Amino acid sequence: MLRTPLIAVAAALWWSSLAAAHVVITYPGWRGNNLHTNGTNADGSIPEGSLGIDYLGNGTLGYPYGMQWMYPCGGMPTSTNRTKWPVTGGAVGWQPGWFSGHKTAFQYVNLGLGNEPLNMSHNMVPVFQINGPSNDMYPGSVCLLQVPLPANISVNVGDNATIQIIEIAQHGAALYSCVDITFAEPQDVAEVNETNCKNTTDSDSLITFDLVFATTDLSSASTLLPASSLMAALPTAAALVFAFFML
Repeated sequence: MLRTPLIAVAAALWWSSLAAAHVVITYPGWRGNNLHTNGTNADGSIPEGSLGIDYLGNGTLGYPYGMQWMYPCGGMPTSTNRTKWPVTGGAVGWQPGWFSGHKTAFQYVNLGLGNEPLNMSHNMVPVFQINGPSNDMYPGSVCLLQVPLPANISVNVGDNATIQIIEIAQHGAALYSCVDITFAEPQDVAEVNETNCKNTTDSDSLITFDLVFATTDLSSASTLLPASSLMAALPTAAALVFAFFML
């Protein structure tokens, strides 16, 4: 699997972003605030024997690397207050740059069916890469105005489901956030506007998008596509990405 363009990540950046890359879902809702990175010592080190979820001395749970590292929904239980979402598909918006370490990241949008789904493997859109303005925390947001239902999936008004957003950080770790939904007629769903779903364009919050693709033709350096062929294909690929996010 390759990214366009290829991203070289300096090893020195890996550790600095381990506990820092997080997502906030802005539309249609959010299962709950799981931006917790407690469980570390005052100097930022990890207590011995607590690399994963751990009980602290006072009996509370600690998350040295943050709750969002927990599959499938970042440590949050299923919500009892579900959000209505169009039975024909609709908008999904989120902020990918909370905390540092997310200048680049892969993004997945998946669907799990039922009241408390264990299977979140139904892809709603192809995986794509975001490019943020900085490796520090930034306020940018992403909005996909028309996210379709997964292929070969049909639902009815009143059915429950969960939308899962996964962010793959620069060092390969996955971060999970979810929103629990009930399918409804489009006219019964909360309005989408710039206050809850938008693609930011300011210089300090601009997020751009790149394709992620796989091919059996790139098995070794000697079989790479000629530069002329690759460059000829880029305008078409760029146009497809632009058209998708401008829907």
